[in-house]
Amino acid sequence: MNSRNRTRRARALLAIPAAALLALAGQASADVLLIERVEAQSQVALPERGLSMAQVEQRFGAPSERLDPRGGQKGDWPTINRWVYPQFTVYFERDRVINAVLNQAAPNEVGPKPAIR
Repeated sequence: MNSRNRTRRARALLAIPAAALLALAGQASADVLLIERVEAQSQVALPERGLSMAQVEQRFGAPSERLDPRGGQKGDWPTINRWVYPQFTVYFERDRVINAVLNQAAPNEVGPKPAIR
């Protein structure tokens, strides 16, 4: 094997770890984004589980959007209501909060996505 072929082979072998590092760099930035999202969530006051719709509206004001209820047709499934506020969405089972999540900040954000309307 001549020196030119050895150089090409060495460059090819170095390209593999470099490509792997680039792939991991993309994942690392997504991890940072999720960490930042968790930190941001701890700074935003969200409705607590168990509050009634009236209590949520009293504390946080009227939602910017009240989405159509889901479920509840067969009687076995409770009705789920969703109220959208500028920073978060509240999920109710019948009239009680079961969860509140931060809304997606940007279309390219990795993490929870808002419900399809």
